[in-house]
Amino acid sequence: MTIALVLATPEATERLGAGIAREVTGPCVIYLRGDLGAGKTTFARGFMRALGHGGTVKSPTYTLVEDYATAGGQRVFHCDLYRIADPEELEYIGIRDFADGCSVLLVEWPERGQGVLPPADLDIRLRFADGARDCRATALSAVGERLLDRIQDGIAAVEGDGNNATKP
Repeated sequence: MTIALVLATPEATERLGAGIAREVTGPCVIYLRGDLGAGKTTFARGFMRALGHGGTVKSPTYTLVEDYATAGGQRVFHCDLYRIADPEELEYIGIRDFADGCSVLLVEWPERGQGVLPPADLDIRLRFADGARDCRATALSAVGERLLDRIQDGIAAVEGDGNNATKP
């Protein structure tokens, strides 16, 4: 299943992250794709805030991984692989420790970790288009299907103007 959205503002991108976060009930892997500034970290910020994180959510471009404990006890690891030159470098930053099948993993620039990263449950692609962001969220597992299926009713609230969601 794929959902296509037009996200008119950064707040709409945060609402999408929040809407998906509220439906996460266990471990999952979410790939975040898009050019620099496309909204990957904005999505992650909305995701983390919906899970009760009140602090700063910043891009882990230099730290590579940010570890968050949520109000509900779920651990979320937010990775930014932009600076990874070789997927094997993930071993040095401890990929096995946070891709443990018990946590939520948000991965920016997942193509840089191809072959080492666990497979995604949900693949989110963001791109600039006509002053907004086009978003395609694709479920790649039963977990991803459940997440997208559950947010269908809230799509209008996510987009802001509410009428551009499709299910190709």
